[in-house]
Amino acid sequence: MSTETVDKPVKQESEALLSKRRKKIVTDPLNDDNPITIQVLGICSALAVTTQMKPTMVMSIAVIFVIVFANLTISLIRKLIPNRVRIIVQLAVIATLVTLVNEVLQAFAYDMYKELSVFVGLIITNCIIMGRLEAFALGNKPYDSILDGLGSGLGYAWIILAVAFFRELFGSGAIFGFEVFEAIGFSKDGWVGMDYQANGIMVTPVGAFFILGLIIWVQRNKTGYVEN
Repeated sequence: MSTETVDKPVKQESEALLSKRRKKIVTDPLNDDNPITIQVLGICSALAVTTQMKPTMVMSIAVIFVIVFANLTISLIRKLIPNRVRIIVQLAVIATLVTLVNEVLQAFAYDMYKELSVFVGLIITNCIIMGRLEAFALGNKPYDSILDGLGSGLGYAWIILAVAFFRELFGSGAIFGFEVFEAIGFSKDGWVGMDYQANGIMVTPVGAFFILGLIIWVQRNKTGYVEN
């Protein structure tokens, strides 16, 4: 009688939903690999839509929605996409999601739809989204791709919101339309003999350049990142 034993296959433990590796996928784009300050992508919208917090918030939500669901869609069909037409497929997916965002804004937030105008449509050509589809979603599973899209979207969002905060505060003395300086005493009658004078440069792209440059300088100085 044979005394040989058959080894039972070892069942591999499934990875935790928020393992250390997966947390890193989300957190890296927030700082160490930020799409705007480190990868220098998506600069156009950081300059164009950040004069006020409200439209910037809407743009942030729109980009997060598009990048998360574009990553998910491309990851789900990644094995079915012929390599020679992958860019066309990616653009079609992004364009479909952007159209959906555009229609929702037009139906439920028409004033914001008019204010953002062409900038929502330009999400289709946002290099951050195309970059994540090419670099991550095409080679990874759906859940990881969702996390990657969420991290990149949040990394983009906090930068443009920071730029918008300072531009609206110093450009018009308000945040989300609330008159901050007037509330603390600066008014037409003055506060301790002073009036707040809005900084006109902050409502121009030049002001956005200044603020974005300062954010990049502070962040890179903190992380020790050096451009090769």
